[in-house]
Amino acid sequence: MIVRIVTSLALVSALCLSYASAEAADAKAGRKKAQMCAACHGIDGLSKMPVAPNIAGSPAMYLEKQLKAFRSEERKDETMNVVAKPLSDGDIADLAAWYSSLTVDVTLPN
Repeated sequence: MIVRIVTSLALVSALCLSYASAEAADAKAGRKKAQMCAACHGIDGLSKMPVAPNIAGSPAMYLEKQLKAFRSEERKDETMNVVAKPLSDGDIADLAAWYSSLTVDVTLPN
């Protein structure tokens, strides 16, 4: 029983911290910082290159995790490791806020 309570409290704390981080992020600042991303991912998050994924509308927490993994080289990609290396945690949060704020209008064929 105590283990469940401690686990639940840890989970709630982690969620609160991630929410606070998302609140502190600035999507407008992220849009300005996204200029370096635009060549491959597009300023609108829609890829201009076949090898780069569309990232518009992706969850901010996912984008932050991926950028931090590229920055630390836990995740390997020659281009992304170089691009992410100089990013601060604030830069990453802002970029994630920008790209996660975008919506994609998908029209499926009939």
